Amino acid sequence: MSDAAIQDIYPEDFSHCFGCGRLNEHGHQIKSRVEGDRVVTSFTPQPWHLSVPGFTYGGLIASLIDCHAMATAAAATYQAEGRKPGSEPSLRFVTASLKVDYLKPTPIGPLELSAKAREVGERKVLVDVELSAGGEVTARGDVVAVRIPGTMRGR
Repeated sequence: MSDAAIQDIYPEDFSHCFGCGRLNEHGHQIKSRVEGDRVVTSFTPQPWHLSVPGFTYGGLIASLIDCHAMATAAAATYQAEGRKPGSEPSLRFVTASLKVDYLKPTPIGPLELSAKAREVGERKVLVDVELSAGGEVTARGDVVAVRIPGTMRGR
């Protein structure tokens, strides 16, 4: 994969997601990139992303894990199919299951996410995600991503 973020290869009609859509000016706009056998991104919470003073809201953590896992699923599927990222038909995924384990409170500050697809199937991808703050893993996600259904296309 090139230096382009996975989200940058999504077609415009699939670029409005709150977590990762480049066309959603109010969203998080995360940018996930392949580095070796992992997919990584970073995000710095803003003061309004807090749960209690000094700590990141758990819902934000879940949404970051969710969107990063969908990008990881797309990257892993392109690779498994031997296709160039961004080639047609485009690969987009939605969340079928999201389980987040909050290991310890996550301080407000730069966050790093690292993910890996542990299983790539024809329709679904199982993704493991770790979220770290200050080099310490504070949350883990176990995510099931499924190819976007036809009912969600073309709207």
